[in-house]
Amino acid sequence: MPTPVIVDVVRLASGRGKPGGALSGTHPTSMLVHVLRSIVERNDLDPALVDDVIAGCVMQAGEQAMNIGRAAVLGAGFPESVPATTIDRACGSSQQAVHFAAQGVAAGAYDVVIAAGVESMSRVPMGSSTMGKDTFGPEVHARYPEGLVHQGISAELVAQRWKLDRATLDAYSAESHRRAAEATAAGLFDREIVPITVTDAEGNAVEHRVDETVRASTTAEGLGGLQPAFRTNEFAARFPDIEWQIHPGNSSPFTDGASAALIMSEEMASRLGLTPRARFASYAVTGDDPLLMLTAPIPATQKALARAGLGIDDIDAYEVNEAFAPVPLAWAHDLGADPARLNPWGGAIALGHALGSSGTRLLATLVNHLEATGGRYGIQTMCEANGMANATIIEKF
Repeated sequence: MPTPVIVDVVRLASGRGKPGGALSGTHPTSMLVHVLRSIVERNDLDPALVDDVIAGCVMQAGEQAMNIGRAAVLGAGFPESVPATTIDRACGSSQQAVHFAAQGVAAGAYDVVIAAGVESMSRVPMGSSTMGKDTFGPEVHARYPEGLVHQGISAELVAQRWKLDRATLDAYSAESHRRAAEATAAGLFDREIVPITVTDAEGNAVEHRVDETVRASTTAEGLGGLQPAFRTNEFAARFPDIEWQIHPGNSSPFTDGASAALIMSEEMASRLGLTPRARFASYAVTGDDPLLMLTAPIPATQKALARAGLGIDDIDAYEVNEAFAPVPLAWAHDLGADPARLNPWGGAIALGHALGSSGTRLLATLVNHLEATGGRYGIQTMCEANGMANATIIEKF
């Protein structure tokens, strides 16, 4: 069976996902074009060798509709023979793209494949793809007659169940910004970020190469002044025990971004004279309670660890997506994880969460962290809408 390896991973620096953000003037296809071009150019790879491009994107509407992966392949100047598909596993879309890519290599279906992701939350706002319609249908409503809830309420329910108070959530969030700002200042993201020329608000062409969502001045005290974002009278009556602690500062911000991973068989990498950066130790995907929604990273991690024959203490770094602060904190509690290894260069609260791009963004940071610190194993996991999660364990070469 061929062994799939990670040859490289790149990403754009994050942009605020609203009008005026650094990437808001850039078409989402152009963002994906840029990372596809960058990853083949910096590895001197003939794009004709790419068997497939698998792109994650969540809001497949408007400018992100009609298979944005294929549009980006054509825009990047790849041969017309290179196919592409666009997939949606909610926030884990590009992590699932990585899994599909690696599994395709292992199955012998691919020699070379690019797993990628893109999301322009400034141009295609969250919720656009539903067009205001009910996406569940009568059978789901019958199974959950009290109704499922949106992720903000789920975050409140997780905080309540794991007894995470406001001070703990805000302190964790401030630490995410501190770590990310420190890593940025030290140039630790330089290898994964590919600069892109964008047009600023004055119409000037400027280079964007630093994550726009990191706020070095963030403090727990400052976050303490923010008001809860998701309380309504209806939800307060339904969930009387919720303490209403989730606000914009302990949640990931709307973000624009794109990222890509070059995956191939170890044999092909050798034939092309490319040095792999990591291999896959295991991967898993699972579902969990769709009301709590954000807890599936816990069983997904347990599943991936069991498949790899590893314990949590064998893992040198954990990238657990910070959709909301309760997610990594509940995960760390149940896994008995070392807080120092949890999102060591900051997480999505600081670095942003560009939905369809986040999975490969986490992978880029994880690979770089292992190389910078001499670590061997790393894990990434991501909560996903309706109670799902992917988990991936990699081993550095």
